[in-house]
Amino acid sequence: MFRKINDFTRAWEYEVEATGKVFGMLTDDALGQKVAPDGRDLGFIGWHITQTLNEMPGHVGLKIEGPGPDDAQPKTAAEIAAAFETAARSVSDEVSKNWTDETLLEKDEMYGEIWARGVTLFYLIAHQAHHRGQMTVLMRQAGLTVPGVYGPAKEEWAAMGAPALP
Repeated sequence: MFRKINDFTRAWEYEVEATGKVFGMLTDDALGQKVAPDGRDLGFIGWHITQTLNEMPGHVGLKIEGPGPDDAQPKTAAEIAAAFETAARSVSDEVSKNWTDETLLEKDEMYGEIWARGVTLFYLIAHQAHHRGQMTVLMRQAGLTVPGVYGPAKEEWAAMGAPALP
C-alpha cells in the first residue's frame, strides 16, 4: 500500500519505463502469439494492460486519458505502445494533481471489496507487472528479444560477457 504520493510516483515511473521497454520490443507479427490455442495473445494482454490504466483509476474518480474498456484493440504494436504511454502519463498526472497523501487512506468499493486508494495504486502496479511477465513468456515463444526489467535478461548478460543463467 502506498502512503505517500511521492512513493507511488517513483515506483510508477520505474514500472512504466519497464513496461515501455517490453512494449518497445513487440512486433506486429508477434501480436497473435498465444501460449495455447484458447489462450490470450500477446496483443490482447498488452491492450488489457493499457485499458486497465483507465478502468481501475476510473473506479476511484480519476479521469485518465486513454482507451476505455470498450475501445477496440489497435492492429499495430506501435499503436498499443503509444496508447499505453499516454494513459500511463495521465495516471501519474491525475494522481499528483487530484490526490494527497491523506487521500491514499480513503476507501472505495473495488471489485466487490473495499480498498484504500493506496492499495488500489499498488494493485495497478502489480496488475501491470503480472501481465508484463506473461508477455515476456509469449515474446520468447515468438522469438523476440526480452528486455531486462528487474535485472538483466539473457541477451543483456551475454552483452556484458557474463554467462546467462540456465
